[in-house]
Amino acid sequence: MKLLLDSCLSGGVVAPLKAASHDVIWAGDWPADPGDDEILARASHEGRILITLDKDFGELAVVRDQAHAGIIRLVILSASQQAAACVMALSRYGTELQSGAIVTVEPGRIRVRPATSHPESS
Repeated sequence: MKLLLDSCLSGGVVAPLKAASHDVIWAGDWPADPGDDEILARASHEGRILITLDKDFGELAVVRDQAHAGIIRLVILSASQQAAACVMALSRYGTELQSGAIVTVEPGRIRVRPATSHPESS
């Protein structure tokens, strides 16, 4: 799967995701942070699932109805837990994510918000 990792994630997440055969871009490699709107727009344009710690992306996607190609939000996970949580979420919910779901992963709990369908895309 094609992924865009927000710069707030540990750079240590990149190698395990690439080892799991994912196409990974980490925003931490960019010269400057372009801001949440641009990160979400780029992920959407490139068909990449966005992985972040930042709850603001959920607001952009749900409240402001900005286009996205799926979002994984990690909550209260240490840097050493992030890669395993991402691999698990992608493995279990990859189909839903590629359809535009938002998956929130926290210790002992996973929530899936299915993609919303828009009348113009039906």
